[in-house]
Amino acid sequence: MDIKVDLPNNLLPDKYGKYAAPEEIKNGKPIISFPIQLSNLPAETKTIALTFTDPDSIPVCGFEWIHWTAANIPSSQVIPENFSQLAKNPVVQGKNSSASPLLDGSDVPTGYNGPNPPDQTHDYILKVFALDDNLDLENGFWMNELLHKMTGHVLSSAQITIPSRA
Repeated sequence: MDIKVDLPNNLLPDKYGKYAAPEEIKNGKPIISFPIQLSNLPAETKTIALTFTDPDSIPVCGFEWIHWTAANIPSSQVIPENFSQLAKNPVVQGKNSSASPLLDGSDVPTGYNGPNPPDQTHDYILKVFALDDNLDLENGFWMNELLHKMTGHVLSSAQITIPSRA
């Protein structure tokens, strides 16, 4: 399985991160997810799951920030722009790190919470999983639940690094 995300100048386009238009930011968080192109999916793929995290956030906040998790995405070659906002059943989306009880709270606790690196360009990790079935998850799951539910269902996986500027 292969993943492609358009990265002009080797950076995530501004519209999906910190420099998004004001109407595409909610509570300081970019909410328009970027398009993802997939190829070479196994023929048996029924659904797709994904995680989008920021390991470069560890020195800033003490943990790897979860920006987006989703599952039960019907098998497709394209996950379109703004999918996080437009997705309908059976797609489920998990909590991002804004939902943490250790933070002040957010009105964007699930779905895509785009890059907003505070100190320097960060390298974000997009992992995509081809699965043999739907997963027994509901909207608002935590990433660890997704990882556990995928056990025994992953046909193939791939990841790419997506830099986003501070």
